[in-house]
Parts: sequence; structure tokens; C-alpha cells
Amino acid sequence: MVAFSSTVMTDTTADVPLQRLTFKLNGSERSLEVEPDESLLEVLRDRLGITSPKDGCSPQGQCGCCVVKINGQGVTSCAMKATKVEGKEVVTNEGLGDREREIIARCFSVAGGVQCGFCIPGFVARTSALLDKDPSPSREAIKKALGVHLCRCTGYVKILDAIELAAKVKRGEAELPQALEAKPGEAVGRRLPRYLGEAYALGDVPYVEDMAAPGMLHGAVRLSDHPRARIERIDTTKAEALPGVVRVATARDVRGTRRYGLIEQDWPCFVAEGEVTATVGDVIVAVAASDRRTARRAAALVEIDYEVLEPVTDPEEAMKPESPEVHPGKKNLLSTTKYARGDVEAAFAASVHVVRETFRTQTIEHLYMEPECCLAVPLGDGHLQIYSQGQGVYDDKRQLCRALDLPESKLTVTLVSNGGAFGGKEDLSIQVQTALLAQLTGAPVKLTLSRDESIRVHPKRHPIVMDYAMACDEHGMLTALETRMVADTGAYASVGAKVTERAAGHACGPYFVPNVKVVGHCVYTNNPPNGAMRGFGVNQAAFAVEQLLDELGAKVGLDGYQMREKNLLRAGQRFGPGQKLEGCEGLLKTLAAVKDVYYGHRYAGLACGIKNVGIGNGMIDVGRARIDVLAGGKLRVAHGMTEMGQGLHTVALQMACETAGLVFREDIEVEVTTADDLDCGMTTASRATVLVGNAVIDAAKKLKVDLDAAGGDLAKLEGKRYRGEFLCDWTVKPGTESDNPITHLSFGFAAQVAILDEDTGKVAKVVAAHDVGRAINPTLCEGQIEGSVHMGLGYALSEELKLEGGFPVDATMRKIGVLRAHETPDIEVILIEEAEPMGPFGARGVGEIGLVPTAPAVAAALHKFDGRRRTTLPMRDNYEKAKKKS
Repeated sequence: MVAFSSTVMTDTTADVPLQRLTFKLNGSERSLEVEPDESLLEVLRDRLGITSPKDGCSPQGQCGCCVVKINGQGVTSCAMKATKVEGKEVVTNEGLGDREREIIARCFSVAGGVQCGFCIPGFVARTSALLDKDPSPSREAIKKALGVHLCRCTGYVKILDAIELAAKVKRGEAELPQALEAKPGEAVGRRLPRYLGEAYALGDVPYVEDMAAPGMLHGAVRLSDHPRARIERIDTTKAEALPGVVRVATARDVRGTRRYGLIEQDWPCFVAEGEVTATVGDVIVAVAASDRRTARRAAALVEIDYEVLEPVTDPEEAMKPESPEVHPGKKNLLSTTKYARGDVEAAFAASVHVVRETFRTQTIEHLYMEPECCLAVPLGDGHLQIYSQGQGVYDDKRQLCRALDLPESKLTVTLVSNGGAFGGKEDLSIQVQTALLAQLTGAPVKLTLSRDESIRVHPKRHPIVMDYAMACDEHGMLTALETRMVADTGAYASVGAKVTERAAGHACGPYFVPNVKVVGHCVYTNNPPNGAMRGFGVNQAAFAVEQLLDELGAKVGLDGYQMREKNLLRAGQRFGPGQKLEGCEGLLKTLAAVKDVYYGHRYAGLACGIKNVGIGNGMIDVGRARIDVLAGGKLRVAHGMTEMGQGLHTVALQMACETAGLVFREDIEVEVTTADDLDCGMTTASRATVLVGNAVIDAAKKLKVDLDAAGGDLAKLEGKRYRGEFLCDWTVKPGTESDNPITHLSFGFAAQVAILDEDTGKVAKVVAAHDVGRAINPTLCEGQIEGSVHMGLGYALSEELKLEGGFPVDATMRKIGVLRAHETPDIEVILIEEAEPMGPFGARGVGEIGLVPTAPAVAAALHKFDGRRRTTLPMRDNYEKAKKKS
């Protein structure tokens, strides 16, 4: 990666009055002129080049990523006017003492408190301020101190552990943990720290928004003011006249194909005059200017005349023949997934017990802490270098080349630190607009979305309405299941057809049902687009099937444990679409692992989960990697998938070192760039560890042969490259006629128990038992599950992106409902290791399975508490009551 450093913002708005600001920053006096409404965060980042405080939500002040110390107190710098620090002392992580930086960063890294890392510098600054004030804080006091902070990755468990450890070290009650190394051939299974974990904790590793290039311009976009409206006129005159504006781009400037998409090419990079918008996230204009403030002012000055049309917002209505088409000339029914096994009607007729219910799940915002950002740098000779945070740099490249009318040889996409994604960064966001501005101006351009823009632009979790019927015999053995699912994919296809396919494929959950009939519809509306999000449709199906299982059990006289033990899939039995499962012993082992805790609490709800590993369903899953020996015997590991906090770089290094017999070290370079030609497709479907891991092992075996021949001297192999690959091309689509239609490479298995406080009904603890195959890194593996459970709890109780007429409403960080540290119950993880034969060292993917059982486990516990069955998410009524009681 080219090394860039931050540059000072140049002021171009002479008509805006400036004020002189003088304050102390990291021990040095600073004096400069600022605009009256500039935030302290803007001054630190844009004017002074201080990048450890991150911008996650400005100006909301609700995520904590930008916390700095002001006169010793932790303060959100995005919500504070810069003029308020006149005469005060500001300390960022760059200004902490060397020993303090070492202690806090080391503790966060070793404890596993760093995943994507974007929010952690704010936690570090808060930790410094907290421990200055209270050297011996209790765990509850730490939670309270973190009240303003959000982390979407960790579930807070290991962040709290890290702060407690740092406090002990500072008090002299514990030794500072040493940076761990693994002996040759002993890396797998070790609790090694996250790759570059200490640097991420301090904010020293740059994200795209932290980067700059000489002569760089800043971009901004103007989004549609209406979800469905015909654009009659776009007037950019006032924007172009604003001092500092270099270029304004619209649809007419696009040289190539204006519509793109991962599956359907239906998403326009710009909506043109005469066309109809599909959502409030549609881009109409992009601006390049000398600084970000000017670019955003210019975008706001663009005049747009609309013919406002009635939006289509209900998917059932959208499927009716008389409904307006979201995309003129294209039916609103995007896809239908269906499959059947056995004689469903006869099975229902012969069954002793039948239950029927309609379940509804909500729209969920990913709320990753890092808003979308892209940097495009012209390199001469028509070549563009793109720095991206996307989940698939190769798919980014293909779509960008089509839009820009560039041959693939003229464009390189390099992955930069990704500040969380969870599926929401699979689709392009503003990469095309940024690249186009760079192409038009001949200058580097960086474009960052505000949090409000981010929420409007990227796809969400699909809301799905599910009509279910399920039956059993007199002993509680399941006999039949039928369901019709309707998923709202919003304005664009994204991967909605695949999400619906996955929900339908998991309609039976981890249970054997001999007679099955499943239909899933995916429908366009004018709501914000919905696409991939952690769990990918499986969470929605689990919410329904797990509760119906409990209802049937109650009719038979079986409790939640007994009903599941009786019906869980055994080897050779058919998973929903028909695949005969082998190696599923972990299902019963996860259930057995939570038996005592389930029976040991009065209000305990139980649910099980299954989640595919690999895209499957007839698509090829491929992993590619390469190990390069650099000068001096240093190593570079390259692969094609995105590190977004799940620890992929770390476990790839562990598997490489284990296989080749090398010492695990942090000076091994890891990179993902299209220049390496290691296309693995999207980082999705819990497949990165399995696919990349197998490819890394393949490459490392070849390295080991040469290394042994060289007497273990890497320096003798300088210049050598070792390529590895793993290919799964044997899966089929659901509904394929076959005695054993193998739809997926592998599966993850889980059982979770949600325990309620007996007085308030508040969720007090979640115990999560997961068959992970092999924990390549137990700390990172636990962290993935803890973070998933936290996300599942929000899904169950508090999270929802509310929409009215296609518009997001109440879309602030707090209103969206992500749980904060003091709101998150205790989470206990139990790792079960039943080796997956196709997995590297036996590992299964765990990125998504962690929240599949969570919502139904909570629903089961609530049903025990008050006797009410919940069929709609979020279950906010009880959550709000429990909060008030506690």
C-alpha cells in the first residue's frame, strides 16, 4: 500500500467569518483560525492532521469513536465546538505518555478487545481519563463510564476485560502481558493477539478516511430528496460558482455502464434527468472541492426539480399487478425460491398436533462504526488506484471498470483497514462517484459519507413476513412444515434473492422434518435497499421455527430441551432442502453443553441454530492465497478476502506459520489487493477462515518443502512466491433433483440459553455453546461469538430502523437501538470442537452462527416469564419495561 499522511485543510470560504483559537494540544501550544461552527474533531483531523480520534457519527456525539481528553475529562470531540476549547488542554492518544500507551494498547490487544478497531481509540482515550480519576474501578463503574461508547464488533466483554487488566497493571497488581509469540509449528489453537492489535487500539493504523495524497480533493454527494420521484431538472450553477469547487458530476459524465450490482445490474451510480428515483439513497450529483466543508456546501446548493410520485413501500402490495413498478419495465417480484419434499398435505392431515403462526421481523441498520469512504488516486497513463473498505475488492474492481469504461489492467483496488461491515459493505457505495471525480479532475479524490448519508445509502437487514405451519406426532417427532416468506429487498436487488434463498433453505432450522414445502418471495419496494447482514436470512427463519417447536412441545408435554433433543438432525438425515448431513454431532453436543444452565434457572429460554458455511447453492466457493519471501527473509501473506474485524489476517498468519513451521510474528506483512490476482469473491457466508485458511495451508506446504531444503533459512528463498488454492464446486441449488442435493460446503452449529432476571424480566445472561470445529485462535473465536450475541440481543429487543413512506426516521445512533455496555447482559461462550473434515485444521466458520439462536432464545425466556408468545421483532415492550424496573 502507498503510504499517505494526513494533510491540513485549506480554507476557501472567505465569506465565512473566522475566529482565532488558541489551546494546548498534546503538550504544545496551538493557534489557528476556525469557523464558528467547526467541531473540535474537524479541527483535529482536517486542520491539524491528528487521526486517532475517528469520526463515526458527527455531529451526533453518540458513538464515542472521537473521544479525547479535555482538561483530563473524556469528551466526544465531534459534538463540541472547537471554540469551546479556548485556553484548555486537549490530549489525544498521540499525546499519551509512552508507558500509558503501551499498557492500555497491550491490554486491549492481549485481552481480545480489538476487532475492527475503529471505535477502540475512543475507548483508549476514555480508559486513560477513567483510570486517572479512579485507579480501581469496578466492572459496573467501567460500564457506566462507557455509556456514550458504541462497539458493534465485540459485545463489550473483552473491552471490559482489557480495561480491568490495564487498571491492575497501572496499580502494580499485575505484570504487563508480553506480546505473545508462538514457537515454530505451534501457532494454531493459541490465544495470540490480533494482527497489529496495539496499533489499532491507539488509532495508529490508517483507515481510508485517515489517508491523504498530494493535491487531494474532497468529494461529496447529493442524495435524492424523495424515495420515488421523476427528476425534471438538475441545476448545478450555484454549486459550480462556490469558491473552491473544482468539478460537479452528474449522470451525463459517466463514460461506461451507469448501472451496476453484485447480481442484478439495477443500481445506478447517478440518477439522470427524466428518470425516476427508487430510494432516498440515490445519488444525483457528486462534487469535488478543495476541502470537505466546501464540497458538502456545494452539494447542498444543487437545485433539483422533482415530480413527486407515491412510493411503493409494502412488498405484498408491490407484488400486485396494478402496483407501480419500482424499476419501470421490470416486475417488482425479484425472485422466488421454492422446494418441497414428501407429501406435505397428507402429513399435516395425519399429524396429531399442528401450529400455525405469522412472524414479522424488522429492518435493521448495520451501524458499523466506520462510515463509507473511498480514495481514488490517478497514477498516470489512465491508471487509477482505489483504496477501498469494501468486502470484495475484486467485485469492486469489475463494477468500477464497467462504470468508468476502463480495462481491468488500468485499475487496482487495495483493501484498507475495514472498520466493520457485517455484510453492509458488499455492495458499492461511493466508490464509483469517487473514482469518476478523480478521473474527471485528474487529481486524487477522497469522499466520505456522513452517518446520515450512510444510513440512507447502504443495504440493511431484510424485514421478512413468514407464514408458518408445523406439525408433529403424539410423541413430539416433527412430521411436516410449510412456510411462505415475503422479503422486502427495497429499492435494489443487492443480494436479496440469495438472502431469501438462504432464509428458505434454513426454514426447518437444525431439525429433521420429513415433509417440507417452502416458498420465499423477494420483492422490490421504494424503501432503502436491503441486502447482506450477519446471518443472511437465517436469523429470521430461526425466530419462527424455534418458537413453533416450543408450541408443539407444550402440546405434547415436552419442554424446550426435550423437544430439541428429540428432533435435532442426526447423521444421514436431511437438512431442509434435502442435503444429507454428516459430521453434525456437534449439534447434540452444543445442546448438552447448556442443559444444566437451562434447567438451573426459572426463566431460561433455549434455542438452537444452524448456519451454512460457504455461499453454496450451486455457486463456486474459492479461496486463494500467496506467500512471498521478501528481502532479508521477511514474509508477505496475500489473499483475496476482507479483514473487517473478524481476525482473518491473524488466523491466516497462524495457519501459515503452523504449516510451514515458522515463528508467529507481527512483522509478517498481510495485504489484500487486486494487483495480486487472488480473486476469492465477496467476504461473506462465514467462509473466509475456511476458504482462505485452506488456500494458505496449500501455499505454506509448498513453502515448507523449499524451506526444509534450504535448511530453514528463509533468506535463501528471497523472491520466491508460493500460491495456494481451495475450490468447492460441488454444491447445487435448492430444489435440484438428487438423492443427496449438497447445498453447502459445511455448517456451523449452536445452542443458546437466555436467562432473565426473576424480578424485572430483563435479560441477565446469555450462555452460548458453539461447535466451531477447531478454534484457530480461541480469543478471537470467543470474541466473534460474543459480538454476534450482542447483535442478536439488539435484534431481539431494541434495534429497528423505522421507515415512514420510504424515509428512515429516528435514525440517530441512540434511536436505532444498539445496546451499550451497561445495557448488555453477561455473555458466556462455550466452545465445542468437533472437527469439520473440509475445514483448515478442522475449523468451521463462526462469523454468523452466533446470533442465529439469540432472538428465539430470548423469546422463549420471555414466554416463560409472562406467558405471551412474541411473533414480531423487536420485542421492545418487555425491553422498555425491564429497563424501567431495573
